[in-house]
Amino acid sequence: MVDKRSESEHIALAQAKILSAALPHVRFDGWQLALSAGIRETGVDAGLAALAFPRGAVDLALAFHRQADAQLAEESIDPDMRYRDRVAFLIRRRLELAAKNREAVRKGATLFALPQHAADGAKAIWETADTIWTALGDTSRDVNWYTKRATLSAVYSACLLFWLGDESDGFTDTTAFIDRRIENVMQFEKAKAQFRESRLGKAFADGPGRWINKIKAPDGPPEDLPGHVKG
Repeated sequence: MVDKRSESEHIALAQAKILSAALPHVRFDGWQLALSAGIRETGVDAGLAALAFPRGAVDLALAFHRQADAQLAEESIDPDMRYRDRVAFLIRRRLELAAKNREAVRKGATLFALPQHAADGAKAIWETADTIWTALGDTSRDVNWYTKRATLSAVYSACLLFWLGDESDGFTDTTAFIDRRIENVMQFEKAKAQFRESRLGKAFADGPGRWINKIKAPDGPPEDLPGHVKG
């Protein structure tokens, strides 16, 4: 029987197989040795594995991160929830999706803390923020497209680091931490609204603000922004 799958489909399948086999090894061996173990256990051809993870361990860690983002994108949200509660829910849910592989997340954070991989780590967090805003139905295409994702990236990063150190039952301390961070963001949004209605805010809107508001979100994040993913 002729295999009619495209090259990209073969690569995606190899990525999924290797990632699944590698994850149990990450906790004890780290990402690089786990990748070798995943390739060995799946029997994936070395050439195909190289196409699946051309940069080795860092691409495996990114695939792990993006897998949870893809799962988050499928979540349904109660439309009756307050907006802030929806944001908090999605942040909590993203952490829950990673909970069974918490040590892999920890080792991923360590990997992305290295100077040569810091940009990849920033892109990964930006992608998570974009996934959350998209799930919330965000339709902004102006400068707010960037500011929303930048703000949420900072919030999610703080929540992730807190969660990695949280030993409370059911991560209740993390839940409280998330709620506090969301409250801070809401207060910031309230302050922005008040500024826009003030005399100074209106003067700004008539001046520099006119040019800022002409900024449009790209169809896909350009290469010099954290949201861009080559491939």
